[in-house]
Amino acid sequence: MKIEQIYTGCLAQGAYYIESNGEVAIIDPLREVQPYLDRAAKDNATIKYIFETHFHADFVSGHVTLADKTNAPIVYGPNANPTFKAHIATDGEVFKLGNITITALHTPGHTMESTTYLLKDENGKDHAIFSGDTLFLGDVGRPDLAQKAANLTQEQLAATLYQSLRTKIMPLADDVIVYPAHGAGSACGKNLSKETVGTLGDQKQTNYALRADMTEAEFVKEVTDGLLPPPAYFPLNVKLNKEGYENVETIIDNNKALTPREFQVLAEESGALILDVRSAADFAAGHIPGAIFIGLDGQFAPWVGALITDIKQAIMLITPEGREEEAIIRLSRVGYDNTLGYLKGGFNSWKAEGFEYDTVQQVTAQELADKLATEDIKVVDVRKPGEYNSAHLEYKNLTHSPLDFINDNIADFPTTGKFYIHCAGGYRSLIASSILKARGYHNMIDVIGGFGAIKNTSAPIVEATCSSTCSSTAKAN
Repeated sequence: MKIEQIYTGCLAQGAYYIESNGEVAIIDPLREVQPYLDRAAKDNATIKYIFETHFHADFVSGHVTLADKTNAPIVYGPNANPTFKAHIATDGEVFKLGNITITALHTPGHTMESTTYLLKDENGKDHAIFSGDTLFLGDVGRPDLAQKAANLTQEQLAATLYQSLRTKIMPLADDVIVYPAHGAGSACGKNLSKETVGTLGDQKQTNYALRADMTEAEFVKEVTDGLLPPPAYFPLNVKLNKEGYENVETIIDNNKALTPREFQVLAEESGALILDVRSAADFAAGHIPGAIFIGLDGQFAPWVGALITDIKQAIMLITPEGREEEAIIRLSRVGYDNTLGYLKGGFNSWKAEGFEYDTVQQVTAQELADKLATEDIKVVDVRKPGEYNSAHLEYKNLTHSPLDFINDNIADFPTTGKFYIHCAGGYRSLIASSILKARGYHNMIDVIGGFGAIKNTSAPIVEATCSSTCSSTAKAN
C-alpha cells in the first residue's frame, strides 16, 4: 500500500494518490491531471476510483478530466448532485482497492455532501481518514459556504458539523492518520496548522473544535466566530466543480505569445486586465501602466480569486520567461480560463521597444522608522485582522485596511499627500499598490520587507494576544 500526499502550497491544498496491488485511487485531484497519470504509469497501475470529498469552492478539481482520460468513476458522498455522470455513495459504502478498502463516511456540515473516506489496511484495521474540509489540523471547515444550497443558516450547518465530528470522526482510534484537504493559508478555515499530516489523537488533544467536553452550542459559537467573508470566486468554482469545465490543455493551446505591439493592441481592443506575475521587486522596478501585480511566488491563486471577482475576466499575462504555461495553469486551477495570451520576451521586450512603463516608489523599513520619529506621515497596514491584532505599529496616523477588501474599501487610502503602505513581507503591499495605481492613485510608498522588517527597527510596536480561534495569521507574503 502506498499513500502519497501531493501538496500544492499556492492553494494550501492536498490531493492524494493511493495504490494497492496495482489499483489506484485519487482523492481531490488538481485540475491538471497528467501528474496522476504519470504516477500510475510509473507503478504500472490502473486508476480505479476518483474520490471527491465535496464540491470544492477554492479550486477547480481535476475529476472531470481525469475521468475522461481513465474511465474511472467519480465518487461523491450522499446529497451530491453533479450534472455529469458520477457514483453517489451511500453512507458506509465500501470500495475495494487492491488489498485495502475505502469506506465513505458521510460527514455533512462544511457542505451537505461532505464525505470523509476511511482507509482500512490489508488486515482490515482503520489506518487513515481523508477528511476533506470536514476536519483540518487545528480547525474544522467553515460552515458558511453552503448556506444557500442547503437552505440552512451557518449556525445550523455548524450544528450539523458538530454531530458529524462526534458520531463519525471522534470515535475512531487515536492512531488513525488524518489527511486533510488543506493547511495554513487556505480560506476554507480560520486556524489551520502549517502541518499537513497528523493523527486523530493529537487533534483530539489540540484542536479546539474537538474538545471532549464541548457542547453543541459552544462549538457553534466558536466555529462561526471571526469568520471573514469568503472570496467572491468561491461559488463560481463550486459551479464549475458541479457542472464541468474545459480541459486545461485546450486553454494552454489557445494562448498566444504576443509581441509588445500585438500585446498593446489586443489589450486595448479586448479591455483585458493585464496581470503581472513576476516578483515584487521586478514589478516595483518597472511595469506596464495599469497592470495588476500578483506574483507567482506568493499565494498566487487565492489572491487572484479574492481580488479579480469575475472568473470570466479576460486576462493578459506578463510572466518571468519560461513560466508562461505555469501561470496559465495556476489561473485555471481557480477557474480563470479566459487568458488571451502573454507578452513574448516578458517585460524586458516591452521596455526594449521603448514603450511607456511605470514604477513603484519604495523605502526600507529603517527609512520608515526614521520618518515616523521625525515627520507627520500616513501609514496603511494591509495585513489580515488576525495579524494586525497580534502586533502593529503604535502610531496615530495608522490605518488598517486588509488587502482582501481593497475593492470595497478604496476610500481608506489617502488621495492627497504621500502615504506609506506595508503588509507582512512585501508581497501584498505591492498587490495593493498596483490596484491603487490602476485606480489612479500614485501617492503610495511601499515598505520593503513589510512588518517583518519593521519589527527589527526602532519603530514603536504594540503587541496583543490572539485567541486560538481568531483569524489565523497569514504567512509573510
